[in-house]
Amino acid sequence: MAGIGKDISKAKALLESGELVAIPTETVYGLAGNALDTDAVLKIYKTKNRPSFDPLIIHIGEAEQVFKYVQNIPEELMALCRFFWPGPLTVLLPKKDIIPDLVTSGLDTVAVRIPDHPLTRELLLSLKFPLAAPSANPFGYISPTRPEHVMDQLGDKIPYILDGGNCQVGLESTIVGMEHDQITIYRLGGIEVSAIEKVVGKVLILPQSSSNPKSPGMLKSHYAPTKPVLLGELDVLIKRYTTKNVNFGILSFNKIYKDIDPSRQAVLSPGGSYEEAARNLFSSMRYLDKADVSVILAEELPEEHLGKAINDRLRRAAAK
Repeated sequence: MAGIGKDISKAKALLESGELVAIPTETVYGLAGNALDTDAVLKIYKTKNRPSFDPLIIHIGEAEQVFKYVQNIPEELMALCRFFWPGPLTVLLPKKDIIPDLVTSGLDTVAVRIPDHPLTRELLLSLKFPLAAPSANPFGYISPTRPEHVMDQLGDKIPYILDGGNCQVGLESTIVGMEHDQITIYRLGGIEVSAIEKVVGKVLILPQSSSNPKSPGMLKSHYAPTKPVLLGELDVLIKRYTTKNVNFGILSFNKIYKDIDPSRQAVLSPGGSYEEAARNLFSSMRYLDKADVSVILAEELPEEHLGKAINDRLRRAAAK
């Protein structure tokens, strides 16, 4: 089983020897390997059972390092980097040949970000290579936001988990790039669209694709529990499945249902905070997936603030 701790030097030694390490970020835990070592990158795909057509994000320790790996950065994207790095912003940029095609699934662009977590920043600054690091979970399943989530899912497949506590954002990074001179969001995430538009003006939001994505995190069915997720108006769904005598769980934004067993409910934020809801989303889905229920009934949040990104994850969880 994987060791778990805060030993940066141990994580560094493992990564330098071509092994994989789970690392904490402010968004979710990542499964990290040397992004310049194709054998290590291949281990990431195999360990996650991730299709090779789904590209990876590379993580760096400071902004100056980005120029080692990309050809150029449009000024609009540079403005976003200055404002949001380190943080939950990933930028899609034309790659240099030093980045293996395996990382980018053969695309000529690479996704780059600087995570905002002190342990991982220290680790990245100690390394001579960037880390390719998708979420540390089996492909398509709920992303891990605590070290024990990683242990539950990949503990028998990797040597070490760098323990950085609970993730503070809880949603994957927002991925941005350029489409025909227009700032484009490829994946909604931990930064509100309105915050991005305050820096660069109006942006285009792309819908996710079902195959051959242009950036990481664009697959239609993703972030999903093993149990079916049904989205809709909870009052209606509860009535319907009570009549059917189905043992269901409830994932709500801020409402507690007094007539339903509390052990079958997960409330994202009793106070209606979008930030708290984002932080609790994946752990709540994971809780209900392990609960004694056969289906998870869930509701979408208002399409504002981080509600857009949370709804994106809920829709993809329900896409099965």
